[in-house]
Amino acid sequence: MRALVRDGKSLLPIGVVGVDGDFERGEIVGCFDPAGREIARGLVNYSAQETARILGKPSSEIEAILGYVDEPELIHRNNLVLLG
Repeated sequence: MRALVRDGKSLLPIGVVGVDGDFERGEIVGCFDPAGREIARGLVNYSAQETARILGKPSSEIEAILGYVDEPELIHRNNLVLLG
């Protein structure tokens, strides 16, 4: 959360602790803080199933886990809108 809100960074897999719902690459998804408040929305680079496999992992491990890497970020900062 700090990386997104305070530092203006992209959302990386290592910073994600959970995934909920079913979505595909290119869909708009919400990003929630530990209290369940939506803090951002953005265009996701991986499906829900792929995200579940790489969450909590460094971007350098995406290719080894999925067999390919499209982007090192789950959501690039340029495709992310902070809420509130």
